[in-house]
Amino acid sequence: MNGKKITILILALLAADQALKIWVKTHMALDEAIMVVPTWFQLRFVENSGAAFGMRLATSGAFDWGKLALSLFRLAMIGLLGVYLVRLVRRKAPAGVLAGLALILAGAIGNMIDSAFYGLLFSASTPAEVAHVGDGYAPLMMGRVVDMFYFPLFQWNGVPRWLSFLVDSRNYFFGAIFNLADAYISVAVVYLLIFQYKFFK
Repeated sequence: MNGKKITILILALLAADQALKIWVKTHMALDEAIMVVPTWFQLRFVENSGAAFGMRLATSGAFDWGKLALSLFRLAMIGLLGVYLVRLVRRKAPAGVLAGLALILAGAIGNMIDSAFYGLLFSASTPAEVAHVGDGYAPLMMGRVVDMFYFPLFQWNGVPRWLSFLVDSRNYFFGAIFNLADAYISVAVVYLLIFQYKFFK
């Protein structure tokens, strides 16, 4: 797999991620849900401050220093991963390794775009109003990440406290709400750990 193919793959993944996020942001009100498969698969629009799978970061004051630190860390990781990927392409690493790292890089860039630019490009989303282009709601790097995939598999009442992270506020198992970028990263990490671990050893 050469550099041109890796670049095309990353751009295609980014285009899919951003197209879905922009559609959700400009067509759905905050916390609106569209039932795709009854009872277990919904498109549910939520936003988060930059953490993965719908998790919210604690914030204080008008300027979110924690979010800025996370954004700068994410930018540094994107840069390091990009340099590492270029080196592996030059070394003719296995195609599976390159594809897995390309998925992680595309996912990281996809969520970084939301965080960096959505606050400038879109108005705020609320339960009563769908966002539109213009009238930005936050400065550079202070935007919120759009999440939409929700799979509330079953209710788990009486879940032990130490497993409470596995359920949402309504006690549904796997209550995480995530986006395509999160899925890219998760699938790639599992794939690399299971099928490409020998390369990294």
